[in-house]
Amino acid sequence: MNEMRAALYDRYGPPDVLYTGTVPVPVAGPGEVLVRVRAVGVNGGELYGRAGRVRLVTGRRFPQRTGIDFAGEVAAVGRSVTGVREGERVWGVLPRRLGSAAEYVAVASRQIAPAPANLTPVEAVSLLAGGTTSLTALTDKSRLRPGERLLVRGGSGGVGSVAVQVGKVLGAHVTALAGAGNLAFVRSLGADEAFDYRTTGPDELGTFDVVLDTVGTRHAAFRKLLAPGGRMVALAFDVDNLVPSLAYIAASAVHGSRRVRFFSGNPHTPLLTQLTRHVESGDIRPVVDTVRPLDDIAAAHRALEAGGVRGKHVIEIG
Repeated sequence: MNEMRAALYDRYGPPDVLYTGTVPVPVAGPGEVLVRVRAVGVNGGELYGRAGRVRLVTGRRFPQRTGIDFAGEVAAVGRSVTGVREGERVWGVLPRRLGSAAEYVAVASRQIAPAPANLTPVEAVSLLAGGTTSLTALTDKSRLRPGERLLVRGGSGGVGSVAVQVGKVLGAHVTALAGAGNLAFVRSLGADEAFDYRTTGPDELGTFDVVLDTVGTRHAAFRKLLAPGGRMVALAFDVDNLVPSLAYIAASAVHGSRRVRFFSGNPHTPLLTQLTRHVESGDIRPVVDTVRPLDDIAAAHRALEAGGVRGKHVIEIG
């Protein structure tokens, strides 16, 4: 077994640049494990990377890969790895690189954890990136407390749909913004209130202790909704106005009483294990929008770009 199937693209562009090709199977080095991938999610950041909208980060070397999260089982264990066995069902997130949309991935053992026993790989991966991001944002970054008011922008998406559930687990009063067709959906996840973002402006929403923004636009308008001592966590930035957007986030993270936090997720085993416990206890449930094979990954990118998503588009790798 020297080669594997993987999602690739040879130039930046629309979803159609994606294709399924062959690349060498990675080898588990010291401290790493080789995972046989069964399912991966399609995440918003991958769309920007494929389209070339963040090429200052992604560079100009091709072919490039896509996919950041994965669920599967351990195929091989590298030297000096302990506590992990071949055949164990695991899930994880690649550390600041892409390439999980493939049959195998080599990853540091500290980047994986046992997958939830009560979910299939497809169900599990629908929660992975959104779950680790939401837990970090609402516990470590904003320190959301019981009884506080939380606003989730993009409440029906891959991150927002999990953030609504995490907010309720933490005891908050959760308000979600989503499209009109998804309001009942986000309420079914536990949102106390849900509003159509197209018809409800920020000035109609009231005040909040924490604002979780998965959209990336109008940061200033939503920051004004924070109560004294409020915290805003920006999980996205405006790629169409990249420099002003990043400059505003950086400045507001330092100045003023209503701070904006921004972070790049890099979850390790303890956070993944915490998410597993929440899932196995029933606190958080999977939210799968569509399931497609690896050969149809371009269609999954196209569907995510079209909007109106409920949860996660998932690629199942046979």
